[in-house]
Amino acid sequence: MKCSACSNPAVYSQKYNGRNLCKEHFVDLFEQLVKDTLFNINFVNERDRIAVALSGGKDSVSLLYVLHKILANKGIEIIAITVDEGIKGYREGTMKCARKICDTLEIDQEIVSYQEYFGFDLDRAVKEGIKPCSVCGVLRKKTLNMAAKRLGATKVATGHNLDDEVQSIMMNYLKGDMQRLIRLRPKHHRPGLVPRIKPLQRIPEKEVAIYSMIMEIFEESVECPYASQSLRSDIKIMMNRLEDQLPGIKHRTQYGHERLVELYGQRYPRINLSSCRICGEPCVGDACKACEISARIINRSSEIPGS
Repeated sequence: MKCSACSNPAVYSQKYNGRNLCKEHFVDLFEQLVKDTLFNINFVNERDRIAVALSGGKDSVSLLYVLHKILANKGIEIIAITVDEGIKGYREGTMKCARKICDTLEIDQEIVSYQEYFGFDLDRAVKEGIKPCSVCGVLRKKTLNMAAKRLGATKVATGHNLDDEVQSIMMNYLKGDMQRLIRLRPKHHRPGLVPRIKPLQRIPEKEVAIYSMIMEIFEESVECPYASQSLRSDIKIMMNRLEDQLPGIKHRTQYGHERLVELYGQRYPRINLSSCRICGEPCVGDACKACEISARIINRSSEIPGS
């Protein structure tokens, strides 16, 4: 099998568009797509200080690497924030990978934890009956925002790829939650929240993994032990099966969502935010979800003898 753009051997076949790509053309296409997303959708500029949410998995490692490669000569500063959720037997390995890529690229890394910010880790929350995935997402968002503000970041870049975006779209379709579905649109600046960007949002998860292998930054890691408990995990399996049968369905799902936002975005205006009475962070209502979760866990712990 030869590359569709040259006579070199192809390393990957994009079934959704019929292209076969050699290493060189695969990397060129990958990086060009990231550039287009950065400058046409995510709106970065030369005054930005971008904090990359670096978990140490293939997506975030690839994100840090490609952003450094693209933006280093444009005067845009890049730092890394690694969140330690406190998942025994899992987070230790990914944090090692995160430290390694930061050392290689000579990028400053800030490590923060749920324990530091909330007084408990995810393992403890799970032991006390809290469902892990939805809670983890709430705590991670708040942790990243607070750390990014403290470090003076103007943007937070996350490693969400096409698969992640499509899974979020389908989760809200299946729940019938039109408001959340429309709110998945690109974010604009809101007081107290560091704007988030997703430079990999148009790239399939498989291609992110291949890029990390070609650039020799791929590190084997175990899956989060709580991942299989989520609705997202079931939808991931469903969408992968559909993509095998109908190549391109993930891209078409993303495109369909973008059209929905264009057509119906005005019907679902953004919710006004207030300040959490406990921590002062932006939220909907009187207290933010993270503080509500913290109060539940702390109150439960106080009722358990010896906790």
